Amino acid sequence: MDKFRNYDVVFSGLKNGKHEFRFEIDKEFFQLFDTEQEFTEPEITADVLMDKHSTFLEFWIKSSGTVKLVCDISNENFEYPFENEIKVLIKFGEEYDDSEEDVITIPASDHSFNVAQLIYEDVMLSIPMKKISPNLSEQDLEVLKKFSTPEKKEEEPESDPRWDALKKLKDKN
Repeated sequence: MDKFRNYDVVFSGLKNGKHEFRFEIDKEFFQLFDTEQEFTEPEITADVLMDKHSTFLEFWIKSSGTVKLVCDISNENFEYPFENEIKVLIKFGEEYDDSEEDVITIPASDHSFNVAQLIYEDVMLSIPMKKISPNLSEQDLEVLKKFSTPEKKEEEPESDPRWDALKKLKDKN
């Protein structure tokens, strides 16, 4: 976890109440995770608000900024602005446990909490699965519709008269 130490939020020694932290996120941040991103040139700010209580911590992480995406249709680069916020409750226990969706348990002996993974997830969830440039013209979209396969509608299965008779008996009781 040494390479992530710049993203530690030290809560030990802070008074109960709200505390703000700000992290500037760029491509070096994403290189720490050794995963491939579907975007380039991230210019992101992560504002972290921590509300310290005597027995737990609340974190609100708001990520906003821009990334460069490649359009799935035209293969053109475009800038994608985004803003996303997540809330996480940190409670103290015996050992680290992040099996719950919005609750993380950390050892009671810890004096800081690393927000790098939360910031990473917040940004990654902000990137759309379909990357469509806002610069596409109506003409481009019409050509795409013309050559794409039509979506199949789900057909309702024909009802079996034997099951229908049984359902009627069930409804009478």
